[in-house]
Amino acid sequence: MLELERVTKIYRLGVLGRKALKAVDSVSFTVARGQVISLIGESGSGKTTIGRMILRLTPVTFGRILFQGADISKFHGLALKNYYRRVQGVFQDPFSSYNPIFKADRIFNIVQREFFPHLTKGEWRERVANALCSVGLEPGEVLGKYPHQLSGGQLQRLLIARAMLLEIQFLVADEILSMLDASTRIDVLNLLAELKRIRDLAVLFITHDLSLAYYISDEAIIIYRGYIVEQGAIEKVFVSPLHPYTRMLLAAVPRLDRKWGPAEVGLKAQEGKIVGGCPYHDRCLHAEKEETCKHLKPSLVFVDDRHSVACHPMGRLAKGVSHGTSEARGTSVA
Repeated sequence: MLELERVTKIYRLGVLGRKALKAVDSVSFTVARGQVISLIGESGSGKTTIGRMILRLTPVTFGRILFQGADISKFHGLALKNYYRRVQGVFQDPFSSYNPIFKADRIFNIVQREFFPHLTKGEWRERVANALCSVGLEPGEVLGKYPHQLSGGQLQRLLIARAMLLEIQFLVADEILSMLDASTRIDVLNLLAELKRIRDLAVLFITHDLSLAYYISDEAIIIYRGYIVEQGAIEKVFVSPLHPYTRMLLAAVPRLDRKWGPAEVGLKAQEGKIVGGCPYHDRCLHAEKEETCKHLKPSLVFVDDRHSVACHPMGRLAKGVSHGTSEARGTSVA
């Protein structure tokens, strides 16, 4: 359904844009219909930038994003509007999506004006009511209220209902649970899972929370400094992690069966941005013994058809290494 082909985003910084920051580095992956893929990484890893490029909120510097085989950068006018009928996003802070001086249901009025001007008021009210009920909201309790009168969970559900009104096929869910309490998080997760089952909805679930990713996802993509370091089926990545960064993330997840203790994976002090080599080499203990890590960026190597890693030491152990390390093809577990 949606495919990223070596997508790169470079921001120009400083006076006259003489400095460059590569926020996303040759990212390739495919999302199939009805599939939930989690994009996982720490803050500043490029996750949100990828989501914004898919939503055409940020332009791509190099590479292509294809939706049903068509380059989305070529969409204009009616073609772009039709794209937004099928692809929508919900973001981290629900309050930032609303104007505090307008009632929350104004977001539905905007959708009607742009996409359904032919519907009567009665027909539209019925559609909105059905969409709200599908996300567990009672229309009489939320419509006509200002954003500050509703909880974060209610506001997120309103945004999801707005997206469902367009009968979307692909949702970018960017840290949509980070501002919600624990009980509300599971409700929203179950809602996404239900929409996936009923509507065959595809979701790019952007998060730094590994437990949430494991709960809902079919596939995980681990990204570091804009570069994919590991990806594959969720059980492969979480049960048998290969990249040192993935192992560090998993080791840092708090355990309920024991008190907080030292991390199981050591880290070197981060020394800042690097020019070449593996993006993770200045934090990786393996790099001390691997001169290649400092000078040559690893390509994704397929361990099997549902798991790949970008790491020189692990790559040599991968089954596909006898065929030579190839460029990332993107994986899909559909």
